[in-house]
Amino acid sequence: MSACPILGRLGACAEARLGACTQPNRWIGGLLRHHANVSSLIFSERPAAGEARGLLVLHHGRGANELDLLGLADVLDPERALHVVAPRAPLTLAGLGGYHWYVVPRVGHPDPETFRTAYDALGAFHDELWERTGIAPERTVLGGFSMGSVMSYALGLGGERPRPAGILAFSGFVPVVTGWEPDLAGRAGLRVFIAHGAGDQVIGVAFARRARELLESGGLEVEYHETGGQHQIEAQNAAAAAEWLAGTIAPEG
Repeated sequence: MSACPILGRLGACAEARLGACTQPNRWIGGLLRHHANVSSLIFSERPAAGEARGLLVLHHGRGANELDLLGLADVLDPERALHVVAPRAPLTLAGLGGYHWYVVPRVGHPDPETFRTAYDALGAFHDELWERTGIAPERTVLGGFSMGSVMSYALGLGGERPRPAGILAFSGFVPVVTGWEPDLAGRAGLRVFIAHGAGDQVIGVAFARRARELLESGGLEVEYHETGGQHQIEAQNAAAAAEWLAGTIAPEG
């Protein structure tokens, strides 16, 4: 999976996107693994311009790192109303570059052991993030690309996890994995944004269509975008996601 999977430019936002890939020192980072009372996940973050209206957590795809999607922060939230955080997946695999959330024996079906390890680590990270920032789960959107979308679905729909404000899924799928089931009854009315390319050769668009059908049947509020693109975040979908995000974490009062 190559870095910066967004396709095309959105005006001045292209500079922020490229900066995330080539100038990581622009971003505030946090290395937590040396502290016993916090999770072991490395992360980078982009603070809000003022008091944060909410929280956006962006989970990268397979073989990338925490900087991969951070450049999307200014695309999805150009007003800098949100605190944006991007964690690094915990797994490295021999012969494969970058970082991974789980082993892939078959697309759509994560390896149960490595999936559970990542799920627990990411859950602890989210919990600590809510405590550190003072921003509640109900003012948080969990988002990601590819494998990161899978983790966003998993943490956002998991019955033992807090219900977020929404789920933002680029080119992913709702996982089928032993030991985890989506709690659709407890997520009725939850806002979900799905964007996928019909030409995706990595994760076929059928996975997105299945996710839409599953979530809508459970009473979730799904906004669905399907384009002719491949395994990438297209500029038009990023723009639509920004509008969706602004409505999902609207100003309080």
